[in-house]
Amino acid sequence: MNQYTLLKTDGMAKRAHFDTVHGTIETPVFMNVGTAAAIKGAVSTYDLEQIGTQVELSNTYHLHVRPGDEVVRDMGGIRKFMAWNRPVLTDSGGFQVFSLAKLRQIKEEGVSFRSHIDGRRIVMGPEESIQIQSNLASTIAMAFDECPSSVAEKSYIEQSVDRTTRWLERCKVKIDELNAAEGTLNPEQMLFGINQGGIYPDIRRAHARQIAQMDLDGYAIGGLAVGETHEEMYEILEETVPLLPQDKPVYLMGVGTPQNILEGVERGVDFFDCVYPSRNGRHGHVYTNHGKMNLLNARFERDDRPLDETCDCPVCRRFSRSYIHHLFKAKEMLAMRLCVIHNLYFYNHMMSEIREAIEAGRFAEYKKAKIAGMEEGEV
Repeated sequence: MNQYTLLKTDGMAKRAHFDTVHGTIETPVFMNVGTAAAIKGAVSTYDLEQIGTQVELSNTYHLHVRPGDEVVRDMGGIRKFMAWNRPVLTDSGGFQVFSLAKLRQIKEEGVSFRSHIDGRRIVMGPEESIQIQSNLASTIAMAFDECPSSVAEKSYIEQSVDRTTRWLERCKVKIDELNAAEGTLNPEQMLFGINQGGIYPDIRRAHARQIAQMDLDGYAIGGLAVGETHEEMYEILEETVPLLPQDKPVYLMGVGTPQNILEGVERGVDFFDCVYPSRNGRHGHVYTNHGKMNLLNARFERDDRPLDETCDCPVCRRFSRSYIHHLFKAKEMLAMRLCVIHNLYFYNHMMSEIREAIEAGRFAEYKKAKIAGMEEGEV
């Protein structure tokens, strides 16, 4: 049975169902980032249900160091632990190992480094990452990969990509072994492989062809949104996505702004995630259909309008700009919470609009109008 059902295409843009053991995901989809099994900004899984979240994303590395993946396993897995009854994707920890670890050693077996929490030595490779994700019992596990700098030498990136491929093969063996083992919390856990290659189209293409042969549940494009230009990112997508299986979902990791997402959808991407909506919300920056807004600005002191007069989120239905401006000035946690809820609703609702536009065959028209509205400037 193929879990991915393509319903409609509009150019390269795809509208699909992705069936999982924890429910069907409607794509294109934005995954809300809850790194340590919580959305930063005091947003609960109850809130996520109210604002149309389909998939929650958590991080293998962070949950391994605190509270410990075995604790989560003993609590029934991440979905039971955080009281979330929909799909969860766990990032493999690869990016965090390479970005957080100041001193690390990369070997064929994996990477050894010091925990950023307590300094203890950790060894993480393909088998360890998959074991942790199996303990977490997420719906989708990501393969453990190396995330080289986008400005690394081409010769290093070639070696790194070869290692990532060997690690992916080991991840596949390990997840098959664990899914068949007695006592595994989610014996139907899926595995997505990750395409790497920096900003070198030839390496990206070769790697895409190679991993496309491995019959994985889905395919991600990693190592972007880490310093290259938007144009370079879009070029890599144009070179890479057509070479990945068309009957499997494609996930662009860590991207991005609303415009990045629209450009990604146009190039055939199904899954997205990014910390922008929650991080910006915690600092008083909110997304609207008419540009971004900084709630810290004094001009909102007596503004009784909602954040976005065209938005139907729980925040815009009830609270004024004036009130939320006051909450930030008073350093009340509620300020962050309301802005994060609004921003996540904005992203989730945009994805719903994207799906409707693809179904209607008018995605290009929708994209143009959406970007024009958001580029009107600061509200």
